[in-house]
Amino acid sequence: MSRLDSAIARLKAQRVCLGFAAAELQGQPGSALELGLGNGRTYDHMRGLMPERRIYVFDRRIAAHEDTIPPEEFTYLGEMTETLPRAARELGAVAIFVHADIGGGNQEKSNRNAAVIGPLLPPLLLPGGLVAVDQELNCTELQPISPPEEVPDRRYFMYRRI
Repeated sequence: MSRLDSAIARLKAQRVCLGFAAAELQGQPGSALELGLGNGRTYDHMRGLMPERRIYVFDRRIAAHEDTIPPEEFTYLGEMTETLPRAARELGAVAIFVHADIGGGNQEKSNRNAAVIGPLLPPLLLPGGLVAVDQELNCTELQPISPPEEVPDRRYFMYRRI
């Protein structure tokens, strides 16, 4: 599969998982977290799917299109190994949904990143909250669930907070 086809497949899976989570969690209280703002496409999509939710964004720096820059009070800048624990101390378990696009071109590095970030999510997640992520997580407090059937196997992963 070409890198272009792979990117398209990832984005399609991401969109399906975001839509599934928005519908599944409709009416339940809680915020959303976007790990990795990037250029802001996913954040913008989440704003449309979940207009009633506060969306907290985590990234090293802001590089998004000006229309997709979150308000400063909902932005955590720096390494996620530092900002996620800080947010857990400041906010507590406020999130009903987490989206994490934390992979890169190097699978070994992506696996290490997922191994570090996965255990940092439960303190921010409400019981029953969902996680949609492009990398497999190994965290005892997150129960794997099947993504929607139109998501190709191992393209995107979903978890529920126990």
